[in-house]
Amino acid sequence: MTSHDTVLELHDVTSRRDGTQILDGIDLTVRAGEHWALLGPNGAGKSTVLGFCGALTFPTSGTVDVLGRRLGRVELQELRRHIGHVNPRHPVRSPLTVTEVVLTGVTGTLEPPMRWEPEAEEVRRTRELIHSVGLDERRDARWPTLSQGERGRALIARALVSEPRLLLLDEPTTGLDVAAREQLLETIDGLSHSAPELASVLVTHHLEELPETTTHALLIAHGRTVSVGGIDDAVTTETVTRAFEHAIRVEKADGRWSARALRERVGGLP
Repeated sequence: MTSHDTVLELHDVTSRRDGTQILDGIDLTVRAGEHWALLGPNGAGKSTVLGFCGALTFPTSGTVDVLGRRLGRVELQELRRHIGHVNPRHPVRSPLTVTEVVLTGVTGTLEPPMRWEPEAEEVRRTRELIHSVGLDERRDARWPTLSQGERGRALIARALVSEPRLLLLDEPTTGLDVAAREQLLETIDGLSHSAPELASVLVTHHLEELPETTTHALLIAHGRTVSVGGIDDAVTTETVTRAFEHAIRVEKADGRWSARALRERVGGLP
């Protein structure tokens, strides 16, 4: 990989809010085609890191470069057009169809702008993405009638319609049953084939929610790095036990991860 392949770089990033230290010295480099997991307990600072990745917030100190542009020196609205964001709490206030929701990813708005008409290529890509996430038969269904799993897959299509270089997934399997979760993870796994240069960062605190295609991980706790690097080195019984401050055994089988409490002591923790 060359420096041109670097999609996202955080260097010695700190964040303070109302006198409280949220993050302390976080480093992260994400390159094209890499799929990162951002892991840690509740309150660890994951959402704050994701805000920097999405060019939504600024660090107190340190530097953040997104798609080769440094926060604080670039017009943010233009930068955000090249970042796809999947948030299961995405507010859809009108009874839009699946097609209409996906098309709002073109304009970067919650609602289709008045008097706006998509171009033929945008309509074609929207239909292609709806097909790729398995929602062909639901493309005209109204948002309130969709299951949570269908909404999650529609939001992935929405995030991809503008052909971003970076995809951010903020706990995308929140509220899903097992079948819907597995369907969504299959959709995410498929991106490594359909968009091989796309880089992604997925936030979760459940190892079972990691897609098989996850390549790297950053574990944080109390705003500090516990481990970072290739997924198999960064996610271990020891590192997860330290991050969550509880003895947890980590296992990987058939490309998927699991975690359960250990009865014996690990690293001096009960």
